[in-house]
Amino acid sequence: MTASVNMSSSGDGAQRDTADYQRNTHFDASPEVVFEAITTAAGVAAWWAPATGSGIAGGELRLTMGPPEPLVLHVDVAQPSSKVVWSVLACPFLPDWDGTTITFELRPGQGGGCELAFRHRGLTPQLECYDQCQNGWDHFIPSLGLYAEAGQGNPRGSDADLARREARDRARTASAV
Repeated sequence: MTASVNMSSSGDGAQRDTADYQRNTHFDASPEVVFEAITTAAGVAAWWAPATGSGIAGGELRLTMGPPEPLVLHVDVAQPSSKVVWSVLACPFLPDWDGTTITFELRPGQGGGCELAFRHRGLTPQLECYDQCQNGWDHFIPSLGLYAEAGQGNPRGSDADLARREARDRARTASAV
């Protein structure tokens, strides 16, 4: 699995502070396998967080991230093995996410596997939650890859996720001193 994070917008000259979070990566799994991991509740739960609902176009996914209410995603697009788009309908624990859009663009890799172009439109560095969310996506996108490649991701609450959260909290504490 190889990855790069792109902080620039799509060539329109926007400054870093207005660019959406983006990440491009390669997984050693087919686009079909990656597509299934992001369009089924069981798949999403295996790499991100407990989920219920339908990941097909027009469906709705509900992810349990903790109190008070679930993250609610509307599935705008689910084109088999090529593109998935989620609109955030409700995110009570991170209101900055309300109205944002999460896009997964998949294509076959040159040497096999899958190239993923991920974008969370509306998640920009000017938002209060940006650092926390960037840290989360920097963990969960590779978790998607691990799940697609080997059948075992590092979803919310896993040992790897808890270690990431502890490191983030220690860094916050150290910078506050």
